Amino acid sequence: MTWDDVVAIASRLPEVEVSTSYGTPALKVKGKGFARLRTEAEGGLVLMCRMDEKEALLASGDPAFYTTPHYDGYGAILVDLERVERDQLEELVEEAWRERAPVRVRKAYDAARG
Repeated sequence: MTWDDVVAIASRLPEVEVSTSYGTPALKVKGKGFARLRTEAEGGLVLMCRMDEKEALLASGDPAFYTTPHYDGYGAILVDLERVERDQLEELVEEAWRERAPVRVRKAYDAARG
């Protein structure tokens, strides 16, 4: 998977904008970031998530998911784009979007999907 894949997945969601955050490519919904491509030494894609989801992903032992001390205690998971499966990435991007999207945007999206 690549950043372009992340953008393509996220572009299916309402009100997503391609932007930057901390000088790196990012995705936002209504001005709130939910994904960022890291250029730091450890690399990876930062996706917002609930803490319980982060803990479950890390406990799974899947090498596609990791964290750094910088993100300890913070609702964000790091994703190795070279190791993550497309279906996992699609689910995680949507969940990250849901974490940051306003309620009315989420409700409209869910209503449109049936």
